[in-house]
Amino acid sequence: MDISVKKKRTRGRLSREMIEDAAFEVIEREGLSGFSMRKLAAELGCEAMSIYHHFPSQAHLYEALVDRQISSIKIPDDGMPWRQRIHVAVKEYRRVATEHPAFAPFIVVYRMNSPACLAKLNDVIGLFEAGGFGLELSARLFRATSYYLMGAILDETAGYAKGPSAVTTVSDEALARDFPRVMAAGAYFGTAGFDKTFDIGLDMLLDEMERIRDGANAR
Repeated sequence: MDISVKKKRTRGRLSREMIEDAAFEVIEREGLSGFSMRKLAAELGCEAMSIYHHFPSQAHLYEALVDRQISSIKIPDDGMPWRQRIHVAVKEYRRVATEHPAFAPFIVVYRMNSPACLAKLNDVIGLFEAGGFGLELSARLFRATSYYLMGAILDETAGYAKGPSAVTTVSDEALARDFPRVMAAGAYFGTAGFDKTFDIGLDMLLDEMERIRDGANAR
């Protein structure tokens, strides 16, 4: 970060928002495993104790980062069709969770039981109930959708977006010769194809949800 930005931060009194902004920057640069309150203090140009005045521990800070992201998710009102509302809400979560790729592995497995997260979860489960599924099926469909979302977000931020994982790699020539289907499919695996692939999967989920609901109502 530009030194002038650090100086500007420390001229005034630290705020929770300033600390959260800097925390995201450090996490994106250092990764979750490389983050520390000491590095955050260096980023802010202050002593670590100044941060602890606002956040008693790193766990409190991470909770605040999650709350901040989840609270920004926009839940559409009932002025649009149910399917469209779910579509928007799901893509909102994906948007928010991928805004800070290095933090994504934390947020997707975080048990969202803080007041801010519970309020948002309550609204999202209400969206499923508005689709006419009833409480139990709404809860199960919400969880099934979460499984899809978590996998997509992890893949998009820490999987294919990062390139090969294997130590023993295969040349393009060998790939084309020995694994031609993988070579051809690879054109659709990159970041440019994430949105279209995600939408296909989401539409499949919603198609099945509506099939289940319509089948139950027809009995």
